[in-house]
Amino acid sequence: MAPDHTPAPPLVFTPRPSAPPPPSTVGVMGWLRANLFSSVPNAILTLLGAYILYVFLEAIISWALINAVWDAPNRRACLDAVGRSGACWPGVIAWLPNLIYGLYPKDQVWRIDLGALILVLWALPLFLPRVKSKVAIGLTAVLVYPFLVSYLFLGGEKGWIWMVLVAGSLATFFWVWLTAISEMRTGQGFIPLLVHTLAGPDPVPERARLVRQLAWAALFVTALLIVSRWQLVAVPTRLWGGLFLTMVISGIGITFSLPAGVLLALGRRSSMPLIRGFCVAFIELFRSVPLITILFMFNTMLPLFLPVGVEVDRLLRAIVAVCLFAAAYMAEIVRGGLQAIPKGQYEAAAAMGLGYWQSTTLIILPQALRIMIPAIVGNFIGLFKDTTLVSIIGLFDMLSMARAVGEDTRWLGLFIEPFFFITMIYFVFCFAMSQYSMNLERRLGGGQRR
Repeated sequence: MAPDHTPAPPLVFTPRPSAPPPPSTVGVMGWLRANLFSSVPNAILTLLGAYILYVFLEAIISWALINAVWDAPNRRACLDAVGRSGACWPGVIAWLPNLIYGLYPKDQVWRIDLGALILVLWALPLFLPRVKSKVAIGLTAVLVYPFLVSYLFLGGEKGWIWMVLVAGSLATFFWVWLTAISEMRTGQGFIPLLVHTLAGPDPVPERARLVRQLAWAALFVTALLIVSRWQLVAVPTRLWGGLFLTMVISGIGITFSLPAGVLLALGRRSSMPLIRGFCVAFIELFRSVPLITILFMFNTMLPLFLPVGVEVDRLLRAIVAVCLFAAAYMAEIVRGGLQAIPKGQYEAAAAMGLGYWQSTTLIILPQALRIMIPAIVGNFIGLFKDTTLVSIIGLFDMLSMARAVGEDTRWLGLFIEPFFFITMIYFVFCFAMSQYSMNLERRLGGGQRR
């Protein structure tokens, strides 16, 4: 039978239907039609929602800006001007320093401003793209920065130990910016560049070590000379308050809760019964009790268990209570992230010969923390708002200061405006944390399908 030489039919490639173009190419009207006015019920709901939003914003703007009183000697004058149809902002303006700094002496608030400026400058290299030592800089901001600002905020006499700690913090701050400038200009850190310049491109290890030690010694001595000239007036913590106190408590709580929560979560999953039992007991104890109860117990019951003559600062008690409470909740969030990692990741790490801590820190935790970004930031936002509970133990946070405005004889009964003002402050901070979380999640790919 002769072979069939009939040519095969040509292959015809049918293109797949293209995906709908994004809203930017369709146009604004097309996007509105597809998302907000795609059907009659959707159009009705869209118009109803727009009307409700308009009425709400119009009322708020009219009360807070258009009909508001901005200059008056007391609340009675505000009521005589517009009655209750407009806000009385002179009371809030008069108490604004107290809402921000509490009862901190007005001639010393520059110390708080300086501490905030140092924090911004310390964290600024983390956002510069050409800086490579971001992990080291971030760790120093968390572990070293508190020693520097604690003396700025407290002041008073400083012994040698305290002076050494503050000088070491200031020297680290110098290193942060010298390293950032060096890496942006040359691509090398400050210390490696100094070693390369003074000891040569391929130095002897002993000589390179000597250059490093001399560099750190020069930074420390310079910082020690600066710190030795500081003579700051002592400001007790009972005068701290307002937004400043809220930032101190929430900042320390947020900084402590994440590493402590990671350790507690790992301990709860440990194979050692003693460690696992301790972590389970700690987590369940603090998660089953409201924060207000923990604050009350630490403030009233802790002094009963201390030796006679030993007194713990009230602010320190509140900070410890908030840190322990936040760590317990963070531990459960981290445990959920660890359980979301497939078992194959653990097996692959073991197959590569990695030990427990190597596989945990290099493979498991980075994936788990990326998954947990929304939950972690949500916990941070909740902790920032929960700091208002410290008012029950006599600390003057923003809520207590807003209440004090209405108790002033000049502004007696003025409560809505101060509470509205601190509400806007809370909204700005929480919204900023939320947006940073979404940006970080997009950058790390935490929202992508695994």
